Amino acid sequence: MSAEPWGDGCCVDRTTTSAHGSRIVGGDTTQPVVAVRDLTKRFGTVTAVDTLSFTLAAGSITGFLGPNGAGKTTTLRLLLGLARPTSGDALVFGRPYRDLPNPTRRVGALLESGDFDPGRTGRNHLRALAIASGTDTARVAELLEIVELDRTANRLAGSYSLGMRQRLGLAAALLGRPALLVLDEPANGLDAAGVHWLRGFLHQFAGGGGTVLISSHLLAEVAQTVDHALIIERGRLVATVAVDQLPDSGALEQLYLELTGRDEP
Repeated sequence: MSAEPWGDGCCVDRTTTSAHGSRIVGGDTTQPVVAVRDLTKRFGTVTAVDTLSFTLAAGSITGFLGPNGAGKTTTLRLLLGLARPTSGDALVFGRPYRDLPNPTRRVGALLESGDFDPGRTGRNHLRALAIASGTDTARVAELLEIVELDRTANRLAGSYSLGMRQRLGLAAALLGRPALLVLDEPANGLDAAGVHWLRGFLHQFAGGGGTVLISSHLLAEVAQTVDHALIIERGRLVATVAVDQLPDSGALEQLYLELTGRDEP
């Protein structure tokens, strides 16, 4: 990985080969919250993730960007123990997710907003998850207020809009008071007010020492939310970007298109 000037003199770390020994995103070089090292996943003859390496520090918000089919969702699934790597490591708090004691109290994840029983109310969905994970059910009322579903908590979740389902999924991810959030398209379905709320919440979460890894197609919103962005293409890391060094709010999209040569993140 090499640092090269881009735009008005800002620096972008560009990776042209396997990113062995990549630096920690976020600045803390002592103990990374996430450590992905030479991670590879093949499906038959197709390589979805190719010797991918990056690390994330506590208190950071990192965008995970790439075209459709670039390997973003596969990487998140490997990180959360939902798939096994062909080779390499995906570690959270120094160990594979599967080896964490009480993993929901360390890691919260939102990958699919439709993962609920449509015949249950939003409140009962969270209560069921709390009981299954050994979490105090008193946490449910607190979370419903945080995600602003307290007024609709007794409606059937099957009647929720996409944006409401996203909020319910985020509440579920927060049940165990995790230190790491892994979010796949969390702003999907949210209106402008909801996106603004989500941005503020994530900043507050990271400000308290939490770490966020967020995959999104909304590059303009990512630029306002994250500290750093990881850009991948065909399963490989092609750049690590310090967002505060970009010259303007549209620069991330321009850089993304230059690096991937595609129109859709």
